[in-house]
Amino acid sequence: MKEGKSSKSSSQQEQHEQIYHQNSHLGSFNFAKLFDSEASWDKDQLGDVLHWIRQVVGLLCGLLWGAIPLVGGIWLLLFLAISSGIVYGYYALVLKIDEEDFGGHAALLQDGLFASLSLFLLAWILVYSLSSF
Repeated sequence: MKEGKSSKSSSQQEQHEQIYHQNSHLGSFNFAKLFDSEASWDKDQLGDVLHWIRQVVGLLCGLLWGAIPLVGGIWLLLFLAISSGIVYGYYALVLKIDEEDFGGHAALLQDGLFASLSLFLLAWILVYSLSSF
């Protein structure tokens, strides 16, 4: 009787471990790698990191621009310059990667640009409209 229970529990434990390993692709990501210039990156990983950096910058700038409240196209251009500067600084100065291995500067600077621009505009317009009226 005890052997039946122990074999059941061990098979359940193995099943849980398999499910955990299948679903833990984010849990296995090492955040220290984000600032390690010696780390190796594949194109998808670097693209994901650059994409999410842009999203955070877009949201923060949109909230800030709307709360101040700023209006005009110059602020849109300033956001694009800030966002691209942060992404360029991250991959060129912090990670020190060879951009040609990842498709060149244009491919890296374009990663997540349009999604972050949309998020920036959404946050800017919402915060500006809600705080002004």
